[in-house]
Formats: sequence, structure tokens, C-alpha cells
Amino acid sequence: MPFDPISPHYQRIREQIAHDIAAGVPQADEKFPSERDMIERFGCTRVTLRQALQQLEAEGLVYRENRRGWFVSPQRIRYDPTRISGFMDYVSAQGRTPRTECLHAELRPAGPWLAKRMGLASADEPVFFLQRRRWIDRRPVLLEFNALLASWCPGLLEADLNTSLTQLLRERFARVQSRCELEMHIGTVNEEQAELLQLSPGSTSVYLERLNFGEDNQAVEFDQEFWRPDALSIVMETRYPGTR
Repeated sequence: MPFDPISPHYQRIREQIAHDIAAGVPQADEKFPSERDMIERFGCTRVTLRQALQQLEAEGLVYRENRRGWFVSPQRIRYDPTRISGFMDYVSAQGRTPRTECLHAELRPAGPWLAKRMGLASADEPVFFLQRRRWIDRRPVLLEFNALLASWCPGLLEADLNTSLTQLLRERFARVQSRCELEMHIGTVNEEQAELLQLSPGSTSVYLERLNFGEDNQAVEFDQEFWRPDALSIVMETRYPGTR
């Protein structure tokens, strides 16, 4: 693919790399040559190369792993946050390999902020706090924090938390959520979150906050999700009035 001499150098490099990706060289999740090799190939500075790669990263075509280099992004997962279906289920249904890794789990008082957010009677209400990392194929894509009312699912910490929480609640505790309130916006990740998602501190994330209600309309679970923005495509189905 010949360079366009009118475009900025970084833009011409971006177009050549995008052309290579479209041609399947390299393929999804495969590593690019080192930055030094690409600098030699394109006859540019490291700053110019980084401009091209960062634009491709913003477009979701490439991703970076700290201390490992640049890789071709796989196809995004289609995600409908309004549906009450587990991560393991909807990722598997799209032909990908999901994995859940529980990083931390404990029982502790809810505290004033969470008690107010969930409408609890007391800040001393016992709550299970979970921190879990979710993987698709070979890379981490989601950092998730769950707070569950202990009285709603007693004995939760005795279960295997490296699996679908939705399925675990349904099969072991006969619990299902009846509805949820959802907030979603673009956010950033701090240093600890960035390390776990193999991003740079301050990188953009897709942030979802979900308040789940149980069978008696009591708030039973509060979730915070930090997604790699290049890992998902948010898709929601809407039916218009008068249609089925």
C-alpha cells in the first residue's frame, strides 16, 4: 500500500498498519514486531510511531500490554448490559473463551457510603465484598467489584468464586435478581486497576455501575465494572411502540 505524501507521517503509518491488519498480518492477538523494528521499517521517530499506534489503539484495532509490546485486537464482544445474563454465558455464546479470577473476597460492614447507595438500614449491615478479574481468551478485559448483602446469600465465601456469580446465586442459593438500575459512562483506571488490566495508569475505561434488586424489591447487590474499551461493543435491543 503506497504512502500518501500529503498526509502527516504518523497518519500514513497508521494507514499502512491498518492495511496489514485487514490483510491478516499479524492476526488477532498476535504480537507486532518491536517498536525498534517498526521505526526502522517506517523510517520515523519513536514519537511518530507512537502517534500512529495510539490512534489505532483508540480505534480498537490494536492493544498494548505493559512491558510486552503491541498486539492486534481480537473482535469485540457484543454486550447488552440491560440483560441479566452472566459474563461466562454471553462470552461463550460468541465463540470465545471466558475465565473468571477471584482476586479478593471478604465479609465486612457495608460502611456509610454503600449503605446509603443500597438503602440499607445500617452502615454495620454485613456485606460480602468481591474483587474479580474477567478474561476473554488470553487477556484480561474487565475488573469487577461486587458487594452482596450477606443475609441474601449466606455462606457465599464457601463457594467457588472463580465462576459465574449469576449461576452460583441461582443454583446454590436459589436467588435471582428481579431488576437493576444501571449507570454507564467513560472513566479512567488508577494505577492498581491499570496493572490488573494491562493498561497504563489513567487509561480510558468503560465504567458500569449496577444496583441489583432481589425478589422482594430489596437492593441486594452493588456492582462496579471497569472494562477495557477495546474489548466490547455495547449493543441494546429496543422495541418500538406497536411492535412485537
